[in-house]
Amino acid sequence: MQLAIADHVAVITIDRPHVRNAVDKPTAEAIASALDEVDANPDVRVCVLTGSGSVFSAGMDLKAFAESGERPVTESRGGFGIVERPSAKPMIAAVEGKALGGGFEMVLACDLVVAGESAQFGLPEVKRGLVAAAGGVLRLPQRVSRAVALNMLFTGDPISASQAAELGLINEVVADGQAIAAAKALAMRIATNAPLAVQAVKEIVDALPDWPNADAFSRQRPITDAVRSSADAAEGARAFVEKRPAVWSNE
Repeated sequence: MQLAIADHVAVITIDRPHVRNAVDKPTAEAIASALDEVDANPDVRVCVLTGSGSVFSAGMDLKAFAESGERPVTESRGGFGIVERPSAKPMIAAVEGKALGGGFEMVLACDLVVAGESAQFGLPEVKRGLVAAAGGVLRLPQRVSRAVALNMLFTGDPISASQAAELGLINEVVADGQAIAAAKALAMRIATNAPLAVQAVKEIVDALPDWPNADAFSRQRPITDAVRSSADAAEGARAFVEKRPAVWSNE
């Protein structure tokens, strides 16, 4: 696993191409540790998750599990070091090749997805007598219609990048080999905005499914009020009036 930070963007790379970037327990712990660093670093505004080589991730490293008996589950962030508690900052998955099973569940833990045109997405667990319990059955129905989600979950069949884009499951399809560059470009566009405001948007959208409709505005008010009274909100107004780029202090 590699972590690189530049220009307010962190890139976490699963670097195990010899096993198709399958995740074992040490790799899951490393991903969780990297996300801890991302969340704690005020200079990081966006995080990109990707895999090295031509595959995003094959999910759990079954050979490592058979040898050690350790599942790639962390105490702090759950499966694969991410699925139960992703970063509090915006996360973009940059996908080349296959993202199946746990690999797709890691993608679903991200907020945005950029994929190469040959990428595939799927949850084949039922073909192996299992359930996609690392977020697959929980998150996929929130991203696409119930009928589409159940079709994927019941059959275990993968879909292409173009199909995923048509379903609104991914944000951008690019030429093979260009996913990480496109994801970084998207991350830079996000990183130019006020970090407190962007994180507040993510906090509200993530919490919204648990809020009763009648309480939504009152539930969001403490979050949005804190942003409205921030130094960055004042800076944004000044920068607009002065016709210059804003300089964010994250305060």
